[in-house]
Amino acid sequence: MIKVLDKKIADKIAAGEVIERPVSIIKELVENSIDAGSTSILVEIKKGGKSYIRVTDNGCGIPKDEAEKAFLRHATSKINTVEDLEAIETLGFRGEALASICAVTRTELLTKQNEEKTGTRLIIHGGEIISNTVTGCPDGTTFVVTDLFYNTPARQKFMKSDASESSMIIDLISQMALYYKDISFRLINNGNILFSTSGDGDRLKIISKVYPNISIKDLVPVDYHTQKMSVTGYISAPSVTRPTKTGQIFFVNGRVINSKVIEKGIKEGYSERLFDGRHPIAYLFIDINAADLDVNIHPNKKEIRFNDENLVVTSLSAAIKESLGTKEAIPKAINIFREAPLTNIERSEQIDIKNITSTNPISSLSVLDGPEIPKICENKSCLLKEEKNVYLEECSKSIEEKNSAYNFNNLNLSIDKPLITPFDFDEISITGSVFNTYITAVDDENLYLIDQHAAHERIFYEKLVNEYINEEKLKQPILFPIIIDVDFSSKENDETWLNLLGNMGFTIELFGPSSYRISEIPTFMDIKEAEDFVNDFIQGYIANNTNNTIIINKLIMKACKSAIKANDKISLDEIHALIKDLKNCVNPFSCPHGRPTFIKLSKHEIEKLFKRV
Repeated sequence: MIKVLDKKIADKIAAGEVIERPVSIIKELVENSIDAGSTSILVEIKKGGKSYIRVTDNGCGIPKDEAEKAFLRHATSKINTVEDLEAIETLGFRGEALASICAVTRTELLTKQNEEKTGTRLIIHGGEIISNTVTGCPDGTTFVVTDLFYNTPARQKFMKSDASESSMIIDLISQMALYYKDISFRLINNGNILFSTSGDGDRLKIISKVYPNISIKDLVPVDYHTQKMSVTGYISAPSVTRPTKTGQIFFVNGRVINSKVIEKGIKEGYSERLFDGRHPIAYLFIDINAADLDVNIHPNKKEIRFNDENLVVTSLSAAIKESLGTKEAIPKAINIFREAPLTNIERSEQIDIKNITSTNPISSLSVLDGPEIPKICENKSCLLKEEKNVYLEECSKSIEEKNSAYNFNNLNLSIDKPLITPFDFDEISITGSVFNTYITAVDDENLYLIDQHAAHERIFYEKLVNEYINEEKLKQPILFPIIIDVDFSSKENDETWLNLLGNMGFTIELFGPSSYRISEIPTFMDIKEAEDFVNDFIQGYIANNTNNTIIINKLIMKACKSAIKANDKISLDEIHALIKDLKNCVNPFSCPHGRPTFIKLSKHEIEKLFKRV
């Protein structure tokens, strides 16, 4: 039997489409404040917005006789005809926000227009009007929203922690403040003022306020205009990048949106200018004819559809290339050294860790007409013997004993159990090195070339993994502490990433509103490596909002940059120490990127090269 739903039930269902969590409410209210012509907006939250939200503006206010009407579903002052939908220029227009908010909260409205002597105080609980009275209040509108989902408890369990909900709100208001440079924004969280912008139109000043971890000196202005589209904002020089896209924020006609189309335009603009796996910082403000957009494809307007996607991509690419050709985009020496060009092998660290760990630890390698590298047998428990060329002995019980000692079986990381076969480093004799890169060694039947960089990388990698797993906090104090700045969103989640970094050997403590002081670092890192590692780790963690094992592994491999490099001359004693450490590795045969640490040429193969056999 079909029946019409009760209004209360219908309102709650409709509210679920618009109000997902506290940030949804704030987004709707702040957008209404902007549409009302406000020059000052205050946002206050408590417990991630679950228990308390206040949005106060100095906009035009709501007339007394229309206050109740504003809460009716599909009541709006922003569209009048069907034609208006073809060119929407306001942030809100459907008239669903206030009705949805009051349906699942306890809502209080205070509003007054400039020409009125008194204001209106309206209280609504669960969509029902409790009172409508005259009150004294300043010009503008204030919404106080409490007890989110108090009448729909099933929805409460889908909300995240207070810190996570706060983080989303902080991100939103930071983005709003960035675009609306002529509006003063103030954000208060649990009684603490996080930031306050002046509304004086200085966008760089706003960036330094709301994103204190960004150096505005590293940003390049974008100012590109055509008849159909304009692109303004700031991007980073190619020498200043991040491991994730967390530094990219896009606005289209004043609306913060997610867009694969815009990301494609940025990628094309930076083509051949960035290393694989790195992403630029980009704060871009795009203005396009409203008729060339469809902003009504997502309930919360987080996504839009461009009528001409190719126009957007080509315009963004041209804007970025134009800006990167300016004097401001010339890389600074300090940034060049921070992100030196990677070799082809080093670029492979950007490969997904699942691909790295699923490959043979001993990579395919041929030396002229030399023998093939051993193949892995079907059960992956041993290496097959090749006729006349036995590279490594079959597996034995010592494999399991060695793995157990390193506790790789219990890793909470996506590192496959290494394929280990006994190899007696004590049977080889070190003879020296060639090109200050390859250590030479021999036994009775073979010549070995050991890549000193790959070997050192493997040693550091396993050391960091084991310290992380076993929480062996081997630290070194530093004379001058490192000070890092993070954005307020990252700060809200600091409890988790501080613990993770602590387990890796860092001692970090709060040192200001959004600053942290690093007084101790892992023993195998230098100061610059430690600073870069922490910044990359925080950005990667916040972007994924999880202790993602793939991210962790990628970042751990980055720490291997402290290994000695090719062309670094090391003494014979240092060579012996390096081989001793390599001997104790779980997998001494490859570096973390899958590259072999050493290769072997048999006496027979050398004789073949000289045509002796």
